[in-house]
Amino acid sequence: MIAPIPTPDQVAHAAANAFDLFVRGGVADLRRTPATVIDEAPQGTVYRYLSGEERTRHLPVLLVPPLAAPTICFDLRRGCSMAEHLLGLGHPTYLVDYGSIAFSDRDLGLEHWVQDVLPRAIAQVSADAGGQPVQVVGWCLGGIMSLLALAARPDLPVNSIAAVASPFDFAQLRLFAPIRGVANITNGIFATAVYRALGGAPAPIVKRAFQLSTLDKYLTKPVAIATNLHDRDFLAQIEAVDHFIDNMHAYPGRTMGQLYHQFFRVNDLADGRLALGDHDIDLADVRVPVLTIAGKADTLAPPAAVHHVAQLLTGAPEVQCKTGSGGHLGVLTGRRAQATTWRWIDEFFARNEGAAEPASPRRRRRRAAA
Repeated sequence: MIAPIPTPDQVAHAAANAFDLFVRGGVADLRRTPATVIDEAPQGTVYRYLSGEERTRHLPVLLVPPLAAPTICFDLRRGCSMAEHLLGLGHPTYLVDYGSIAFSDRDLGLEHWVQDVLPRAIAQVSADAGGQPVQVVGWCLGGIMSLLALAARPDLPVNSIAAVASPFDFAQLRLFAPIRGVANITNGIFATAVYRALGGAPAPIVKRAFQLSTLDKYLTKPVAIATNLHDRDFLAQIEAVDHFIDNMHAYPGRTMGQLYHQFFRVNDLADGRLALGDHDIDLADVRVPVLTIAGKADTLAPPAAVHHVAQLLTGAPEVQCKTGSGGHLGVLTGRRAQATTWRWIDEFFARNEGAAEPASPRRRRRRAAA
């Protein structure tokens, strides 16, 4: 198929964009949304995003990133920032930041974040917002940890949870099937020796793993840039995603071991029950409405793996499943996310803000995947 001949306007825009991209250093507005610290804790500093409005109209929202990913996943760039979007709607918006992970943190396990960091962050957000219940948005492992934290502590002041690209059935992750096969043959000895020697998964390895999950887009990126050089927003998105990937963090060793053995090898999370530290956690103990959103093109967390959680949250008054366009990061903050993922979260939170008490499990209802 022959590419259409560009119009004079497209040529002019392409020339201006190329100058900014290659001479001025970029086209994306990567300024962060201003925020202030409300609580500092080891691997769990809580920020409140600053809004120009003195009065807010909705319940507070806590943004929960996964481990190893930079918190800019929720504030990717101006014009494509979930934090900016939520502030614009009148939500007091907060973020928990785990900071950089050092070799000295190698003994930290998932229970540190599930039993300590997230419960403290939720309590601090609620207190800062005048005692109001908190609405939680978790991406990837952030969504998993949020649900595990609430299952372990149903008394936490949480109103509802939206989990985006959070897989709960790791058998559905075809990308990792070869790794799982090798691990089963070797009993996981080789991988265990590697992450113990390194103290976890260093940031460069995490970065390469993320790039490999979208290898097709990574390899075709030069062609995509060349053919869309006239589209400034397209170029800005690619630049912002590259900036995100370049700022990956490390996984601590013990956490890496839990993810590798309990999640990837044994698929321990698929039945909704997980032993972490001195806690036996059951997702059936979650008693608030839950929205789960998957990305249609997500290879790290395909829809079947994400929506599996609906079978596990038997105590929740509502579990709604949605499928949006985009891959693992794109479904959260891609250029189409505002019309899909963000809109679904807005509607879900708005509908559940008026509920004084969660519905009883006997009145629970399920929504078909969309």
